[in-house]
Amino acid sequence: MKILVVSDTHGDSKNLYKVVMGHPEAKIIIHLGDGERDIDKIRDILKDKTILQVCGNCDICSSLPKILEETIAGKKIFATHGNLFKVKSDLDRLIQEAIKSGANVALFGHTHRALNVDQENLYIMNPGNLYGINGTYGIIDIDSGNIKGSIGKVCDLEEQSDYL
Repeated sequence: MKILVVSDTHGDSKNLYKVVMGHPEAKIIIHLGDGERDIDKIRDILKDKTILQVCGNCDICSSLPKILEETIAGKKIFATHGNLFKVKSDLDRLIQEAIKSGANVALFGHTHRALNVDQENLYIMNPGNLYGINGTYGIIDIDSGNIKGSIGKVCDLEEQSDYL
């Protein structure tokens, strides 16, 4: 099961569109906040995708959850924007909360810095930010109980001429 993980789009729905179109194999899209309305702008091309979202600190008046716990392909995913756990200081609070929830995967954004590590039974990913020419995103592949992840760069994808 391929999962596209994005965060901090901050109005750059063009990059979001480019990444979604560049990864048609991803059946699930997880947006980790600070771009709630960006998903809405491309929702018509996402009809065959499952979209999961959390609220970021810049998603004003959002009704999205601040924390999402979802089981996908037999693995429990803990997803949050990150500001609640002060991830700009350290990851200890986030890691402890993810472990407490029984998660296999912890996803967060907020720092705008990509991170992709497997740490003692907890896979941790921050896809970075999807804003601008140097935007990054994450791909998680859960296959036969194994979790593999990678960070991609928007600049490495082909341009999408049919952008809304």
